[in-house]
This record gives sequence, C-alpha cells and structure tokens, in this order.
Amino acid sequence: MLTELIARRLQFLFKSARQVYQRYESVFPVLFFVGGFAWDSLTLTRIDRLSDNLILALYLLVVSACVVLINLSRSHYFSRPVREKYSPWFVLGAQFCLGGLFSAYVVFYFQSASFSKTFLFVGLLFLLMVANEFLEDRLNNLLLQMTLLFLATMAFFTFLIPMVLKQMGWGSYLAAGLLAYGWCFGLVHLLRNRWLAATARDYRNVLAVNAVLLVLMIVLYAANFVPPVPLSLKEGGVFHRVQRQGERFLLYMEAPRWYQVWRTDDDPFRLAPGDTVFCFTAVFAPTRLREAVRHRWQYRQPNGTWVTTDELSFQIVGGRQGGYRGYTFKRNIRPGRWRVDVVTGEGLILGRIGFTVNAVPEQPRRWKVKVR
Repeated sequence: MLTELIARRLQFLFKSARQVYQRYESVFPVLFFVGGFAWDSLTLTRIDRLSDNLILALYLLVVSACVVLINLSRSHYFSRPVREKYSPWFVLGAQFCLGGLFSAYVVFYFQSASFSKTFLFVGLLFLLMVANEFLEDRLNNLLLQMTLLFLATMAFFTFLIPMVLKQMGWGSYLAAGLLAYGWCFGLVHLLRNRWLAATARDYRNVLAVNAVLLVLMIVLYAANFVPPVPLSLKEGGVFHRVQRQGERFLLYMEAPRWYQVWRTDDDPFRLAPGDTVFCFTAVFAPTRLREAVRHRWQYRQPNGTWVTTDELSFQIVGGRQGGYRGYTFKRNIRPGRWRVDVVTGEGLILGRIGFTVNAVPEQPRRWKVKVR
C-alpha cells in the first residue's frame, strides 16, 4: 500500500513538472543558462584546484571527440542509422561542454581582470559563452568548431602552464598558444588525412584562421588586454598605517562615521602634516607560484595626464586563499588625485586602486583597525 502511494505521488510530481516545463518551455533555457553561470561563480573558487582543472580538461577532451564525431558523421563514415540516431547528440555534447568551458573562463578571468581594458577580454569570453547557446545549428561547420576549440584550449593552457611551471610570463603564454594550435592542427590533420572527413580547403582554412588567432592573442597579451591569470587581486586599499604582527597585518584607517558603511579604507585620504600613505594589497597566486608584483604610484596632473612617481616591488609566493599580502608606502605626498596600479613583473595590470588626497590640519583622530 505504501509503495503504491509513493509511486502514485511520484507519477503526479513528474506529470506536474512536465506540464510546467511545456507551459514555460521558452523560458527554461534562459533559467538554466543563468543558473549554470551562477553555479560556476559559486563553486569555481580556486583556479589551482585539481578537481576544477580535471573537469575542464575533460570538457576539452569531450569537445574534441565531438568535433571528430560530427565530421565523421557528415562525411558518411558511419552507417545511416547511426548517423540519424546519434548525430544530434554529438552537436549537443560539443555545445554543452563549450558552454561549461567558457562559463568557467568568464569566472576565472573575471577574478583576475582589473577595471581597465582587460575587461574587454572578459567581455569577449562572455559573448562567446552567450553565443554558444545559439550555435547548435551552426556547430556542424568545421571552421567554427576549430575556432571555438582553439580559443577554449588556449584559455585553458594560459592558466594551467604557469601553475605547472610555478612561474608565468611571455614564455608560458606563448607555450599555451602553441600547444592549443598544435592540438587543433593534430585533430584537423587526422580528419583530413586519416579519416578523409575534411577537404583540403577546410584543412587550409582552419590552419590559417587559427594562426591568425594565435598572433592576435599574442598582440592582445602584449597590449595588456588579456588578464594575467592565474594571478588575481583579492583586496586592496590605502591606509594611514600598515603594521605586520607575525602572520597578521594591522591596517589603520580613520574611523568612519556611523552612516559611512561603504568605507573600507582611507579614501578620501585626509593628509595631516607628517602623515604617510600606505597601499595594502592581497594578491592570489596558485600554490608555490612565485612572481614579482609592483605598486606603480601615479599622480594626475591638472591637464588630466597620469605621471608615475614611484614603482616599488615585492615578491609573492602563492598558496594562501586570501592572497599574498604586501604593502608599499609614500611619504611627502601632494594633495590631489592618485592611483596605484598593481602590476606583474612584466607590467600586466592586476588591479587599480584610486584615491584622493586632501590636506587637513593636525587634529585628534579616532582609528579603526582592520586585521588581515
């Protein structure tokens, strides 16, 4: 009796769910798209986590296999019943895994991008992620398949290679591009010469377009449009004093008024005689990755141009969830508009901390201490 009651209840729930889906069928893809991106944002917390990288590597392998199967099916390598039954699933499999890859890349690259021109690259990844949802009918095109696969593979190797080598720079980025190009070249070569599933024109077009993309990505990297993954700025701000006590950093800021709930540092900085401005940052890096980080202090002149006054560096060693903490300071600073660019050893911008310095007379002040 109890078993029959449970079975009827489940049957009713399934029927109700099917009716809801049929009624709002056009809305569900958007809900799943937004929900999937939100899930990635919450779960993909560390770019160096082994499980996340294994999942992304599996996605790449599945996409590559689907590309091969799609083109074998198009060239009638399989029998007609197999093509009719499984061909749509090859396309859906490629679309699903590409969506997972670009969604993860948006999350990881967003964490590393500063509010500068590197956000254009993150915007490109977001457009690819969104466009993938509407490419089902066009993913039968080999050139489009290999273009998306090249971009997805290069983005993956861009942050994987520095984690493996424990260092980053031009060499690791170029290696990521060459590995991605080699992977796509190998697949299209097999399709052309091993399985006869691609024409000579397809072969040339894929190699030429991917070569152009490789050069373009290198140019974007040189122009500082590509976020410097796997590094990311977790926190930054200006303070009146920064003091290290063992493993803790004490950040001294003027106590905000009760309604200033938004204030997390000393911006605007109230400069009394004898004050020093401290810039504190926490930079996340994968475990055991070593990289030089610089604070580039810049002052905005009346004509609107920014002039670098100081460039101070310190070494970071990755592994800490909250980021490797460090600070620089500047004495005898002039009032006006300032910013500190947090850059890598090669000049790639991790983040930018803008603040205003206002001169004030000497007066008693209350302090708030933040512990990091």
